[in-house]
Amino acid sequence: MAKTPSCKKRKILITAGPTRGMLDPVRFISNMSTGEMGYSLADIASKKDWDVTLISGPTALKPPKLSEYIAITSAAELKKACEKEFPKHDVLVMVAAVCDFTAQRKHDHKIHRTHTKQLNLKRTPDILAALGKKRAGRLAIGFCLETERWLENAKSKLKRKHLDGIVANYYTKTHIPFGKRRINTAFVTRDGQITHLKHKTKRQIASALLKWIDEIYRKKSFRY
Repeated sequence: MAKTPSCKKRKILITAGPTRGMLDPVRFISNMSTGEMGYSLADIASKKDWDVTLISGPTALKPPKLSEYIAITSAAELKKACEKEFPKHDVLVMVAAVCDFTAQRKHDHKIHRTHTKQLNLKRTPDILAALGKKRAGRLAIGFCLETERWLENAKSKLKRKHLDGIVANYYTKTHIPFGKRRINTAFVTRDGQITHLKHKTKRQIASALLKWIDEIYRKKSFRY
């Protein structure tokens, strides 16, 4: 009797936390991401027999036990790490909140308010859009956070960034999605199907997200 070939362990690349755009040695532009979502996803994926690489910006969280953990600070460092790691993985889940702007140049010394009237900024690269174009059969899942028209904007970003799916989140004065709070969110596929999750913890969302990713993975007839 012929032997049944063993299933290849799936490799998932997860990014988490914020990036920092340094202005000078002690100050930076960033956002309120805590890394809670990405770390929860990485932890649960590792326990469900995924081969997990986590690329993380600065957080106060302790990394779970993973195949590989890569610490980054800036958007440029994240871009470099993702470009190196993505070709080695089957799935990318871009949870990291990339800072969209950084200083035109990082000052070598602290910027004094008495000497500076304005700061000049530049856009950081759209890392996920570039990776989406080069996914070559790999699965690419994005995250977004909006303050208005959240589902409409999520659908637009999904197409613009060449993704297979996107996790849509929103911010209001009464719905703050950072940290360990229970939140409402939605999974959106390329064909417009929306799955709503209401009043869930980050770990509950992470568990549902892995199942959703698995469904998309199988529908695309990927070989494990």
